[in-house]
Amino acid sequence: MASYSRPHICQCLTRLASVKGNAVVTVNGNRKRTGREFVDGVLSLAAGLIRLGLRNGDVVSIAALNSDMFLEWLLAVALVGGIVAPLNYRWSLKEAKMAMLLVEPVLLVTDETCLSWCIDVHNGDIHSLKWRVLMESTSTDFAREVLTTEMLKQHALVPSLATYAWAPDDAVVICFTSGTTGRPKGVTISHLAFITQSLAKIGIVGYGEDDVYLHTSPLVHIGGLSSAMAMLMVGACHVLLPKFDAATALQVMEQNRITCFITVPAMMADLIRVNRTTNNGAENLGVRKILNGGGSLSSELLQEAVKIFPCAKILSAYGMTEACSSLTFMTLHDPTEESLKATYPLANEPKQGTCVGKPAPHIELMVKLDENSSRVGKILTRGPHTMLGYWGHELVEENGASSESRSNEAWLDTGDIGAFDEFGSLWLIGRSKGRIKTGGENVYPEEVEAVLVEHPGIVSAVVIGVIDGRLGEMVVACVRLQENWKWSDVENRKRGFELSSETLKQHCRTQNLTGFKIPKRFVRWEKQFPLTTTGKVRRDEVRREVLSHFQTLTSSL
Repeated sequence: MASYSRPHICQCLTRLASVKGNAVVTVNGNRKRTGREFVDGVLSLAAGLIRLGLRNGDVVSIAALNSDMFLEWLLAVALVGGIVAPLNYRWSLKEAKMAMLLVEPVLLVTDETCLSWCIDVHNGDIHSLKWRVLMESTSTDFAREVLTTEMLKQHALVPSLATYAWAPDDAVVICFTSGTTGRPKGVTISHLAFITQSLAKIGIVGYGEDDVYLHTSPLVHIGGLSSAMAMLMVGACHVLLPKFDAATALQVMEQNRITCFITVPAMMADLIRVNRTTNNGAENLGVRKILNGGGSLSSELLQEAVKIFPCAKILSAYGMTEACSSLTFMTLHDPTEESLKATYPLANEPKQGTCVGKPAPHIELMVKLDENSSRVGKILTRGPHTMLGYWGHELVEENGASSESRSNEAWLDTGDIGAFDEFGSLWLIGRSKGRIKTGGENVYPEEVEAVLVEHPGIVSAVVIGVIDGRLGEMVVACVRLQENWKWSDVENRKRGFELSSETLKQHCRTQNLTGFKIPKRFVRWEKQFPLTTTGKVRRDEVRREVLSHFQTLTSSL
Protein backbone atom coordinates (compact mmCIF):
# COMPACT_ATOMS: atom_id res chain seq x y z
CA MET A 1 0.00 0.00 0.00
CA ALA A 2 1.37 3.39 -0.96
CA SER A 3 2.37 5.83 1.78
CA TYR A 4 0.50 9.03 0.99
CA SER A 5 2.54 11.02 3.48
CA ARG A 6 5.42 10.74 1.01
CA PRO A 7 5.81 13.86 -1.14
CA HIS A 8 4.61 13.60 -4.76
CA ILE A 9 4.40 16.41 -7.29
CA CYS A 10 0.97 15.17 -8.44
CA GLN A 11 -0.56 16.01 -5.06
CA CYS A 12 -1.25 19.39 -6.66
CA LEU A 13 -3.90 17.79 -8.89
CA THR A 14 -6.50 17.40 -6.15
CA ARG A 15 -6.42 21.12 -5.44
CA LEU A 16 -6.45 22.02 -9.13
CA ALA A 17 -9.54 19.89 -9.71
CA SER A 18 -11.47 21.33 -6.76
CA VAL A 19 -10.35 24.95 -6.34
CA LYS A 20 -9.80 25.73 -10.04
CA GLY A 21 -12.15 23.15 -11.55
CA ASN A 22 -14.07 25.66 -13.70
CA ALA A 23 -11.36 28.31 -14.01
CA VAL A 24 -8.86 28.50 -16.85
CA VAL A 25 -5.47 27.16 -15.72
CA THR A 26 -3.63 26.76 -19.04
CA VAL A 27 -3.54 29.00 -22.10
CA ASN A 28 -1.64 27.60 -25.07
CA GLY A 29 -2.30 29.71 -28.16
CA ASN A 30 -6.03 29.45 -28.80
CA ARG A 31 -6.44 26.42 -26.54
CA LYS A 32 -7.64 27.07 -23.02
CA ARG A 33 -8.28 24.42 -20.39
CA THR A 34 -9.93 24.57 -16.99
CA GLY A 35 -8.51 22.91 -13.93
CA ARG A 36 -10.88 19.98 -14.34
CA GLU A 37 -10.05 19.57 -18.03
CA PHE A 38 -6.31 19.70 -17.36
CA VAL A 39 -6.49 17.14 -14.53
CA ASP A 40 -8.66 14.84 -16.66
CA GLY A 41 -6.04 15.05 -19.40
CA VAL A 42 -3.27 14.06 -16.96
CA LEU A 43 -5.31 11.13 -15.61
CA SER A 44 -6.28 9.87 -19.05
CA LEU A 45 -2.68 10.01 -20.26
CA ALA A 46 -1.48 8.26 -17.10
CA ALA A 47 -3.99 5.47 -17.71
CA GLY A 48 -2.79 5.16 -21.30
CA LEU A 49 0.82 4.89 -20.13
CA ILE A 50 -0.10 2.11 -17.73
CA ARG A 51 -1.91 0.26 -20.51
CA LEU A 52 1.09 0.79 -22.80
CA GLY A 53 3.33 -0.92 -20.25
CA LEU A 54 5.25 1.92 -18.57
CA ARG A 55 6.58 0.72 -15.23
CA ASN A 56 7.91 2.27 -12.03
CA GLY A 57 11.35 3.74 -12.61
CA ASP A 58 11.07 3.84 -16.41
CA VAL A 59 12.59 6.95 -18.00
CA VAL A 60 10.62 9.01 -20.53
CA SER A 61 12.53 11.56 -22.64
CA ILE A 62 10.60 14.62 -23.81
CA ALA A 63 11.93 16.83 -26.61
CA ALA A 64 9.51 19.72 -27.13
CA LEU A 65 8.91 23.44 -26.85
CA ASN A 66 6.86 24.79 -23.96
CA SER A 67 3.19 23.81 -24.07
CA ASP A 68 0.31 22.68 -21.87
CA MET A 69 0.94 19.19 -23.26
CA PHE A 70 4.48 19.28 -21.87
CA LEU A 71 3.05 19.94 -18.38
CA GLU A 72 0.50 17.17 -18.89
CA TRP A 73 3.19 14.67 -19.85
CA LEU A 74 5.39 15.68 -16.90
CA LEU A 75 2.62 15.00 -14.39
CA ALA A 76 1.23 11.88 -16.10
CA VAL A 77 4.64 10.18 -16.16
CA ALA A 78 5.23 11.15 -12.53
CA LEU A 79 1.79 9.86 -11.52
CA VAL A 80 2.57 6.32 -12.67
CA GLY A 81 6.04 6.29 -11.11
CA GLY A 82 8.08 7.18 -14.18
CA ILE A 83 10.97 9.62 -14.47
CA VAL A 84 10.94 12.50 -16.98
CA ALA A 85 14.21 13.38 -18.75
CA PRO A 86 13.63 16.56 -20.81
CA LEU A 87 15.93 16.95 -23.83
CA ASN A 88 17.03 20.40 -24.91
CA TYR A 89 15.42 21.18 -28.27
CA ARG A 90 18.48 23.30 -29.14
CA TRP A 91 20.69 20.22 -29.10
CA SER A 92 21.99 18.50 -32.20
CA LEU A 93 20.81 14.94 -32.79
CA LYS A 94 24.25 13.76 -31.65
CA GLU A 95 23.86 15.54 -28.31
CA ALA A 96 20.33 14.18 -27.89
CA LYS A 97 21.53 10.62 -28.52
CA MET A 98 24.37 11.13 -26.05
CA ALA A 99 21.88 12.16 -23.36
CA MET A 100 19.54 9.25 -24.14
CA LEU A 101 22.37 6.74 -24.04
CA LEU A 102 23.09 8.04 -20.54
CA VAL A 103 19.56 7.80 -19.10
CA GLU A 104 18.23 4.91 -21.27
CA PRO A 105 14.62 6.02 -21.88
CA VAL A 106 11.96 3.49 -22.84
CA LEU A 107 9.83 6.17 -24.48
CA LEU A 108 10.65 9.27 -26.56
CA VAL A 109 8.05 12.03 -26.83
CA THR A 110 8.54 14.85 -29.34
CA ASP A 111 6.56 17.73 -30.77
CA GLU A 112 6.77 18.84 -34.41
CA THR A 113 9.85 20.96 -33.68
CA CYS A 114 11.82 17.83 -32.80
CA LEU A 115 9.99 15.54 -35.23
CA SER A 116 13.23 14.73 -37.04
CA TRP A 117 14.62 13.23 -33.84
CA CYS A 118 11.63 10.92 -33.62
CA ILE A 119 12.29 9.87 -37.23
CA ASP A 120 16.09 9.61 -37.02
CA VAL A 121 16.40 7.96 -33.61
CA HIS A 122 15.92 4.24 -34.13
CA ASN A 123 15.56 1.59 -31.50
CA GLY A 124 18.94 0.24 -32.63
CA ASP A 125 20.56 3.59 -31.72
CA ILE A 126 19.04 3.61 -28.24
CA HIS A 127 18.59 -0.02 -27.22
CA SER A 128 16.34 0.86 -24.26
CA LEU A 129 13.81 2.63 -26.52
CA LYS A 130 10.51 0.77 -26.93
CA TRP A 131 8.07 3.47 -28.05
CA ARG A 132 8.05 6.82 -29.86
CA VAL A 133 5.17 9.25 -29.39
CA LEU A 134 4.19 12.51 -31.09
CA MET A 135 2.88 14.95 -28.51
CA GLU A 136 0.07 16.09 -30.82
CA SER A 137 -1.42 14.74 -34.02
CA THR A 138 0.20 16.00 -37.17
CA SER A 139 -0.65 15.90 -40.85
CA THR A 140 2.66 14.27 -41.80
CA ASP A 141 2.74 10.71 -43.10
CA PHE A 142 5.07 9.81 -40.24
CA ALA A 143 2.24 10.41 -37.76
CA ARG A 144 0.63 7.18 -38.92
CA GLU A 145 3.75 5.20 -38.01
CA VAL A 146 3.99 6.21 -34.34
CA LEU A 147 1.72 6.76 -31.36
CA THR A 148 0.21 10.11 -30.40
CA THR A 149 -1.00 11.43 -27.06
CA GLU A 150 -4.62 11.10 -28.17
CA MET A 151 -4.10 7.45 -29.11
CA LEU A 152 -2.78 6.72 -25.63
CA LYS A 153 -5.78 8.40 -24.02
CA GLN A 154 -8.36 6.46 -26.03
CA HIS A 155 -10.22 3.67 -24.22
CA ALA A 156 -7.99 4.10 -21.17
CA LEU A 157 -9.38 3.15 -17.77
CA VAL A 158 -8.80 6.38 -15.85
CA PRO A 159 -7.10 5.72 -12.48
CA SER A 160 -8.24 7.24 -9.21
CA LEU A 161 -6.79 10.67 -8.49
CA ALA A 162 -5.39 9.34 -5.21
CA THR A 163 -3.41 6.57 -6.92
CA TYR A 164 0.24 7.60 -6.89
CA ALA A 165 3.38 5.63 -7.72
CA TRP A 166 6.99 6.46 -6.97
CA ALA A 167 10.18 5.62 -8.84
CA PRO A 168 13.11 4.21 -6.83
CA ASP A 169 14.57 6.81 -4.45
CA ASP A 170 11.50 8.98 -5.24
CA ALA A 171 13.25 10.30 -8.37
CA VAL A 172 10.96 12.22 -10.73
CA VAL A 173 13.06 14.32 -13.14
CA ILE A 174 16.50 14.02 -14.72
CA CYS A 175 17.53 17.54 -15.64
CA PHE A 176 20.57 17.89 -17.88
CA THR A 177 23.31 20.38 -17.17
CA SER A 178 26.43 20.79 -19.26
CA GLY A 179 28.64 22.47 -16.70
CA THR A 180 31.62 24.10 -18.41
CA THR A 181 32.60 21.02 -20.42
CA GLY A 182 29.59 20.95 -22.73
CA ARG A 183 28.96 17.25 -22.06
CA PRO A 184 25.44 16.62 -20.65
CA LYS A 185 25.19 15.35 -17.08
CA GLY A 186 21.90 14.03 -15.73
CA VAL A 187 20.97 15.64 -12.41
CA THR A 188 18.40 13.42 -10.67
CA ILE A 189 15.78 15.41 -8.75
CA SER A 190 13.29 14.01 -6.23
CA HIS A 191 9.64 14.84 -5.54
CA LEU A 192 10.68 16.32 -2.18
CA ALA A 193 13.24 18.62 -3.78
CA PHE A 194 10.66 20.05 -6.20
CA ILE A 195 8.11 20.60 -3.45
CA THR A 196 10.68 22.20 -1.12
CA GLN A 197 11.80 24.53 -3.92
CA SER A 198 8.21 25.38 -4.88
CA LEU A 199 7.24 26.26 -1.31
CA ALA A 200 10.29 28.53 -1.06
CA LYS A 201 9.30 30.39 -4.24
CA ILE A 202 5.67 30.64 -3.11
CA GLY A 203 6.68 32.00 0.30
CA ILE A 204 9.35 34.47 -0.84
CA VAL A 205 8.04 35.71 -4.19
CA GLY A 206 4.42 35.56 -3.04
CA TYR A 207 2.80 33.51 -5.81
CA GLY A 208 -0.93 32.80 -5.41
CA GLU A 209 -3.91 31.22 -7.17
CA ASP A 210 -4.91 34.55 -8.73
CA ASP A 211 -1.60 34.88 -10.56
CA VAL A 212 -1.30 34.55 -14.33
CA TYR A 213 2.18 33.21 -15.03
CA LEU A 214 3.95 33.60 -18.37
CA HIS A 215 6.32 30.73 -19.20
CA THR A 216 9.35 32.58 -20.55
CA SER A 217 11.92 29.96 -19.53
CA PRO A 218 12.19 26.57 -21.27
CA LEU A 219 10.65 23.63 -19.41
CA VAL A 220 13.80 21.66 -20.24
CA HIS A 221 15.72 23.74 -17.66
CA ILE A 222 15.43 23.58 -13.88
CA GLY A 223 14.39 27.24 -13.59
CA GLY A 224 11.41 26.75 -15.87
CA LEU A 225 10.46 23.40 -14.32
CA SER A 226 10.68 24.53 -10.69
CA SER A 227 8.69 27.71 -11.32
CA ALA A 228 6.05 25.74 -13.24
CA MET A 229 5.76 23.38 -10.27
CA ALA A 230 5.25 26.28 -7.87
CA MET A 231 2.46 27.62 -10.09
CA LEU A 232 0.80 24.19 -10.29
CA MET A 233 0.87 23.95 -6.50
CA VAL A 234 -0.88 27.30 -5.94
CA GLY A 235 -3.31 26.80 -8.82
CA ALA A 236 -2.21 29.79 -10.89
CA CYS A 237 -3.01 30.18 -14.59
CA HIS A 238 -0.23 29.16 -16.98
CA VAL A 239 0.24 31.07 -20.24
CA LEU A 240 2.74 29.19 -22.37
CA LEU A 241 5.03 30.64 -25.02
CA PRO A 242 6.64 27.91 -27.15
CA LYS A 243 9.94 29.74 -26.63
CA PHE A 244 10.95 33.22 -25.57
CA ASP A 245 10.64 36.09 -28.00
CA ALA A 246 10.59 39.58 -26.49
CA ALA A 247 8.07 41.10 -28.92
CA THR A 248 5.65 38.19 -28.52
CA ALA A 249 6.12 38.14 -24.75
CA LEU A 250 5.23 41.84 -24.40
CA GLN A 251 2.15 41.35 -26.57
CA VAL A 252 1.01 38.28 -24.62
CA MET A 253 1.52 40.13 -21.33
CA GLU A 254 -1.05 42.71 -22.39
CA GLN A 255 -3.49 40.27 -23.95
CA ASN A 256 -3.55 37.84 -21.02
CA ARG A 257 -3.02 40.25 -18.13
CA ILE A 258 0.15 38.52 -17.01
CA THR A 259 1.02 39.13 -13.36
CA CYS A 260 4.36 37.31 -13.07
CA PHE A 261 7.21 35.73 -15.00
CA ILE A 262 10.86 34.75 -14.59
CA THR A 263 13.77 36.11 -16.53
CA VAL A 264 17.54 36.20 -16.97
CA PRO A 265 19.53 39.38 -17.73
CA ALA A 266 19.61 38.70 -21.49
CA MET A 267 15.81 38.29 -21.58
CA MET A 268 15.28 41.47 -19.59
CA ALA A 269 17.63 43.37 -21.91
CA ASP A 270 15.60 42.16 -24.91
CA LEU A 271 12.30 43.14 -23.27
CA ILE A 272 13.64 46.63 -22.56
CA ARG A 273 15.02 47.07 -26.07
CA VAL A 274 11.86 45.87 -27.85
CA ASN A 275 9.56 47.85 -25.55
CA ARG A 276 11.58 50.98 -26.26
CA THR A 277 11.44 50.52 -30.05
CA THR A 278 7.92 49.16 -30.55
CA ASN A 279 5.94 50.44 -27.55
CA ASN A 280 7.76 53.75 -27.06
CA GLY A 281 8.66 52.68 -23.53
CA ALA A 282 5.04 52.15 -22.48
CA GLU A 283 4.42 50.91 -18.93
CA ASN A 284 2.94 47.52 -18.07
CA LEU A 285 0.97 47.98 -14.87
CA GLY A 286 -0.31 44.41 -14.61
CA VAL A 287 2.96 42.62 -13.86
CA ARG A 288 3.43 42.33 -10.09
CA LYS A 289 6.28 39.84 -9.61
CA ILE A 290 9.47 39.24 -11.60
CA LEU A 291 12.07 36.70 -10.52
CA ASN A 292 15.49 37.05 -12.13
CA GLY A 293 18.05 34.25 -12.25
CA GLY A 294 21.08 33.22 -14.27
CA GLY A 295 23.16 36.23 -13.19
CA SER A 296 22.58 39.59 -11.55
CA LEU A 297 20.80 42.50 -13.20
CA SER A 298 23.06 45.49 -13.71
CA SER A 299 21.97 48.81 -12.19
CA GLU A 300 21.11 50.10 -15.65
CA LEU A 301 18.97 47.06 -16.51
CA LEU A 302 17.19 47.26 -13.17
CA GLN A 303 16.37 50.95 -13.58
CA GLU A 304 15.01 50.35 -17.08
CA ALA A 305 13.01 47.31 -15.89
CA VAL A 306 11.38 49.41 -13.17
CA LYS A 307 10.29 51.95 -15.80
CA ILE A 308 8.56 49.26 -17.87
CA PHE A 309 7.11 47.30 -14.93
CA PRO A 310 6.57 50.00 -12.26
CA CYS A 311 4.17 47.89 -10.17
CA ALA A 312 6.38 44.79 -10.09
CA LYS A 313 8.36 43.52 -7.15
CA ILE A 314 11.65 42.44 -8.73
CA LEU A 315 13.67 39.73 -7.03
CA SER A 316 16.88 37.94 -7.88
CA ALA A 317 17.76 34.33 -7.14
CA TYR A 318 21.03 32.41 -7.06
CA GLY A 319 21.06 28.65 -7.48
CA MET A 320 21.98 25.65 -9.58
CA THR A 321 20.43 22.59 -11.20
CA GLU A 322 21.96 20.26 -8.60
CA ALA A 323 20.04 22.14 -5.89
CA CYS A 324 16.73 22.14 -7.80
CA SER A 325 17.12 25.81 -8.71
CA SER A 326 17.22 28.67 -6.19
CA LEU A 327 19.32 28.69 -3.02
CA THR A 328 19.13 32.37 -2.09
CA PHE A 329 16.77 35.24 -2.86
CA MET A 330 17.09 39.02 -2.72
CA THR A 331 14.61 41.80 -3.38
CA LEU A 332 16.02 44.26 -5.92
CA HIS A 333 13.02 46.55 -6.12
CA ASP A 334 9.76 46.74 -4.21
CA PRO A 335 7.25 49.39 -5.39
CA THR A 336 5.90 49.62 -1.83
CA GLU A 337 9.35 50.59 -0.53
CA GLU A 338 11.25 53.82 -1.10
CA SER A 339 14.63 52.33 -2.03
CA LEU A 340 15.27 51.06 -5.55
CA LYS A 341 17.72 48.35 -4.63
CA ALA A 342 18.30 46.30 -1.54
CA THR A 343 21.24 47.78 0.35
CA TYR A 344 23.23 46.53 3.29
CA PRO A 345 25.22 48.58 5.82
CA LEU A 346 28.91 48.61 5.02
CA ALA A 347 31.28 46.66 7.20
CA ASN A 348 34.78 47.79 8.05
CA GLU A 349 36.27 45.80 5.14
CA PRO A 350 35.09 46.23 1.53
CA LYS A 351 32.82 43.54 0.09
CA GLN A 352 33.92 41.17 -2.64
CA GLY A 353 31.72 39.94 -5.46
CA THR A 354 27.96 40.25 -5.85
CA CYS A 355 25.39 40.04 -3.08
CA VAL A 356 22.85 37.28 -3.88
CA GLY A 357 20.73 37.56 -0.75
CA LYS A 358 19.83 35.18 2.05
CA PRO A 359 19.14 31.44 2.03
CA ALA A 360 15.58 30.31 1.31
CA PRO A 361 13.65 28.55 4.07
CA HIS A 362 14.67 24.93 4.68
CA ILE A 363 17.98 25.45 2.87
CA GLU A 364 21.29 25.29 4.71
CA LEU A 365 24.33 27.07 3.31
CA MET A 366 27.87 27.06 4.59
CA VAL A 367 31.11 28.66 3.43
CA LYS A 368 34.05 26.29 3.90
CA LEU A 369 36.89 28.76 4.33
CA ASP A 370 40.01 28.61 2.21
CA GLU A 371 43.25 28.04 4.08
CA ASN A 372 44.51 31.53 3.27
CA SER A 373 41.27 33.42 3.97
CA SER A 374 39.29 34.33 7.06
CA ARG A 375 35.98 34.77 5.27
CA VAL A 376 36.09 33.47 1.66
CA GLY A 377 35.66 29.83 0.67
CA LYS A 378 33.61 27.12 -1.06
CA ILE A 379 29.82 27.49 -0.91
CA LEU A 380 28.23 24.26 0.35
CA THR A 381 24.57 23.38 0.80
CA ARG A 382 22.52 20.56 2.24
CA GLY A 383 18.87 19.75 2.75
CA PRO A 384 15.84 18.22 1.01
CA HIS A 385 16.38 20.41 -2.05
CA THR A 386 19.62 18.75 -3.15
CA MET A 387 19.87 16.26 -6.00
CA LEU A 388 19.81 12.51 -5.48
CA GLY A 389 22.95 12.38 -7.60
CA TYR A 390 24.14 12.33 -11.20
CA TRP A 391 22.32 9.65 -13.18
CA GLY A 392 24.55 6.67 -13.80
CA HIS A 393 27.10 7.67 -11.15
CA GLU A 394 27.57 6.99 -7.48
CA LEU A 395 27.28 10.09 -5.32
CA VAL A 396 30.94 10.99 -5.48
CA GLU A 397 32.74 14.14 -6.53
CA GLU A 398 31.81 15.32 -10.01
CA ASN A 399 32.56 18.33 -12.15
CA GLY A 400 30.72 21.35 -10.79
CA ALA A 401 29.23 19.83 -7.64
CA SER A 402 29.77 16.94 -5.30
CA SER A 403 28.12 15.12 -2.43
CA GLU A 404 29.79 13.08 0.27
CA SER A 405 26.99 10.55 0.74
CA ARG A 406 23.36 9.89 -0.10
CA SER A 407 22.25 11.30 3.24
CA ASN A 408 20.99 14.86 3.62
CA GLU A 409 23.66 15.13 6.32
CA ALA A 410 26.18 15.49 3.47
CA TRP A 411 27.10 18.86 2.07
CA LEU A 412 26.85 19.49 -1.65
CA ASP A 413 29.72 21.50 -3.10
CA THR A 414 28.17 24.09 -5.41
CA GLY A 415 31.50 24.72 -7.14
CA ASP A 416 31.15 28.41 -6.29
CA ILE A 417 33.29 30.64 -4.07
CA GLY A 418 31.72 33.18 -1.76
CA ALA A 419 31.42 34.74 1.67
CA PHE A 420 28.75 35.66 4.22
CA ASP A 421 28.56 39.19 5.52
CA GLU A 422 27.64 40.15 9.07
CA PHE A 423 23.94 40.33 8.14
CA GLY A 424 23.72 36.75 6.86
CA SER A 425 23.72 37.65 3.17
CA LEU A 426 25.78 35.61 0.74
CA TRP A 427 28.25 37.30 -1.58
CA LEU A 428 29.09 35.34 -4.72
CA ILE A 429 32.66 35.77 -5.93
CA GLY A 430 33.11 33.20 -8.68
CA ARG A 431 33.59 29.59 -9.73
CA SER A 432 36.31 27.64 -7.94
CA LYS A 433 37.40 25.93 -11.17
CA GLY A 434 37.48 29.13 -13.20
CA ARG A 435 39.75 31.12 -10.93
CA ILE A 436 42.84 32.82 -12.33
CA LYS A 437 46.15 32.69 -10.47
CA THR A 438 48.02 35.91 -11.20
CA GLY A 439 51.14 36.97 -9.30
CA GLY A 440 50.26 34.50 -6.55
CA GLU A 441 46.77 36.00 -6.04
CA ASN A 442 43.37 34.45 -6.83
CA VAL A 443 41.08 36.28 -9.25
CA TYR A 444 37.53 35.06 -9.90
CA PRO A 445 36.36 36.06 -13.41
CA GLU A 446 32.73 36.60 -12.39
CA GLU A 447 33.70 39.29 -9.89
CA VAL A 448 35.57 41.29 -12.53
CA GLU A 449 32.80 40.74 -15.11
CA ALA A 450 30.20 42.10 -12.68
CA VAL A 451 32.21 45.32 -12.37
CA LEU A 452 32.77 45.69 -16.12
CA VAL A 453 29.09 45.31 -17.10
CA GLU A 454 28.24 48.18 -14.73
CA HIS A 455 29.85 50.50 -17.30
CA PRO A 456 27.11 51.94 -19.55
CA GLY A 457 29.14 51.16 -22.67
CA ILE A 458 29.42 47.41 -22.00
CA VAL A 459 26.76 44.85 -22.97
CA SER A 460 28.59 41.79 -21.65
CA ALA A 461 32.07 40.71 -20.64
CA VAL A 462 34.04 37.48 -20.25
CA VAL A 463 37.24 37.45 -18.22
CA ILE A 464 39.86 34.74 -18.71
CA GLY A 465 43.42 33.94 -17.68
CA VAL A 466 46.16 33.77 -20.30
CA ILE A 467 49.54 32.19 -19.55
CA ASP A 468 52.12 34.86 -18.73
CA GLY A 469 55.81 34.32 -18.05
CA ARG A 470 56.01 36.87 -15.22
CA LEU A 471 52.58 36.65 -13.54
CA GLY A 472 51.78 33.01 -14.19
CA GLU A 473 48.44 34.08 -15.67
CA MET A 474 47.45 37.47 -16.99
CA VAL A 475 43.89 38.74 -16.51
CA VAL A 476 42.33 39.49 -19.91
CA ALA A 477 38.82 40.89 -20.45
CA CYS A 478 36.76 40.39 -23.61
CA VAL A 479 34.04 43.02 -23.89
CA ARG A 480 31.03 43.57 -26.13
CA LEU A 481 30.08 47.21 -26.64
CA GLN A 482 26.64 48.77 -26.51
CA GLU A 483 25.20 50.16 -29.74
CA ASN A 484 26.58 53.61 -30.66
CA TRP A 485 29.70 53.07 -28.54
CA LYS A 486 33.10 52.96 -30.23
CA TRP A 487 36.46 51.50 -29.28
CA SER A 488 39.65 53.53 -29.34
CA ASP A 489 43.18 52.47 -28.45
CA VAL A 490 43.82 56.01 -27.23
CA GLU A 491 41.91 57.49 -24.34
CA ASN A 492 40.15 60.79 -25.08
CA ARG A 493 37.99 61.94 -22.19
CA LYS A 494 36.47 64.74 -24.24
CA ARG A 495 34.70 62.26 -26.52
CA GLY A 496 31.46 60.66 -25.41
CA PHE A 497 30.39 57.11 -26.17
CA GLU A 498 33.99 55.99 -26.61
CA LEU A 499 35.86 53.28 -24.72
CA SER A 500 39.52 52.42 -24.39
CA SER A 501 41.58 50.06 -22.24
CA GLU A 502 42.54 52.91 -19.94
CA THR A 503 38.91 54.05 -19.61
CA LEU A 504 37.85 50.59 -18.45
CA LYS A 505 40.80 50.26 -16.09
CA GLN A 506 39.82 53.57 -14.52
CA HIS A 507 36.22 52.35 -14.23
CA CYS A 508 37.47 49.28 -12.35
CA ARG A 509 39.46 51.50 -9.98
CA THR A 510 36.45 53.71 -9.25
CA GLN A 511 34.48 50.54 -8.42
CA ASN A 512 37.18 49.68 -5.84
CA LEU A 513 38.37 46.59 -7.69
CA THR A 514 41.70 45.49 -6.23
CA GLY A 515 44.66 46.30 -8.47
CA PHE A 516 45.71 42.73 -9.31
CA LYS A 517 42.12 41.95 -10.40
CA ILE A 518 41.98 44.74 -12.98
CA PRO A 519 42.48 43.28 -16.50
CA LYS A 520 45.88 43.92 -17.98
CA ARG A 521 44.54 43.69 -21.52
CA PHE A 522 41.15 44.17 -23.18
CA VAL A 523 39.83 42.53 -26.34
CA ARG A 524 36.84 43.96 -28.16
CA TRP A 525 34.43 41.09 -28.91
CA GLU A 526 32.31 41.63 -32.01
CA LYS A 527 29.92 38.66 -31.82
CA GLN A 528 27.93 36.70 -29.25
CA PHE A 529 30.04 34.83 -26.74
CA PRO A 530 30.05 31.04 -27.32
CA LEU A 531 27.63 29.29 -24.98
CA THR A 532 26.82 25.73 -23.99
CA THR A 533 23.28 24.50 -24.68
CA THR A 534 22.36 25.42 -21.09
CA GLY A 535 23.53 29.00 -21.58
CA LYS A 536 26.92 28.92 -19.86
CA VAL A 537 29.91 30.69 -21.39
CA ARG A 538 32.45 28.41 -23.06
CA ARG A 539 35.52 30.02 -21.56
CA ASP A 540 37.75 27.45 -23.24
CA GLU A 541 36.57 28.64 -26.67
CA VAL A 542 36.93 32.30 -25.68
CA ARG A 543 40.47 31.60 -24.47
CA ARG A 544 41.40 29.85 -27.74
CA GLU A 545 40.16 32.80 -29.81
CA VAL A 546 42.00 35.28 -27.61
CA LEU A 547 45.26 33.33 -27.90
CA SER A 548 44.81 33.20 -31.67
CA HIS A 549 44.17 36.97 -31.68
CA PHE A 550 47.32 37.62 -29.66
CA GLN A 551 49.40 35.39 -31.93
CA THR A 552 48.12 37.26 -34.99
CA LEU A 553 49.08 40.60 -33.44
CA THR A 554 52.53 39.29 -32.50
CA SER A 555 53.22 37.91 -35.98
CA SER A 556 52.20 41.19 -37.62
CA LEU A 557 54.66 43.23 -35.57
